[in-house]
Amino acid sequence: MPFISSCGKGANTGPSSNIQYQIINVSPGLGSVDLYVNYAKVNTSSYFYPTPSGYFYLNSTILPFQIRPGTTLVPGTVAASTNIITLNDTLKPNTRYTLILAGLAPDTTYIFLTDTSSSPSRGRGKIRFVNASPQSTGFDVTANDTSLFSNVAFAKYTTFKEVPAGTYEFKMYPTGTSTLLRDVPNVTIQDGRLYTLYCYGLASHTADTLAFSSGFITNK
Repeated sequence: MPFISSCGKGANTGPSSNIQYQIINVSPGLGSVDLYVNYAKVNTSSYFYPTPSGYFYLNSTILPFQIRPGTTLVPGTVAASTNIITLNDTLKPNTRYTLILAGLAPDTTYIFLTDTSSSPSRGRGKIRFVNASPQSTGFDVTANDTSLFSNVAFAKYTTFKEVPAGTYEFKMYPTGTSTLLRDVPNVTIQDGRLYTLYCYGLASHTADTLAFSSGFITNK
């Protein structure tokens, strides 16, 4: 289970309105991708399945934002001009965002998340769940064997939900069943922090590159 700190690795050297962005490529078969902002490539290293980029500051927020095929592994390759995804979302200053690339290529789609919420109550943190597992219908999630989220469909996500600070074991099931797909133990939820739990891969696969899996990121 990858755990990504709120700092992450930066691809840029200067902030634009203090906006932080991260990309999580969990679209099987898509290959590596690059981010272009205002037609200029942002990253120095392409984004690969299934590793999150971590947060980085944006030098520019001039639209459009485009995801194109990655060029990292092919030295001297002419930058790809084919857009996999084009985004025209207006970004707010002093805000963090996460772009999740999901779906089975070439039918790649995206889930665009604003990583902010009101502060949790004292002694509590907040967590949300994102279903980035293609061909799935819905998932239920428990925390220490107590229901936390129900029937979250593919490419959908929940709002942040408060839970007491502490150590948790999260389990994922196809909605309405007792078939355990993923067990994520020993997850620490800290006082005042925001987190995102997400799943990816195919529920029908267990031992290959398409295997059902999950990730956990700190948003604040």
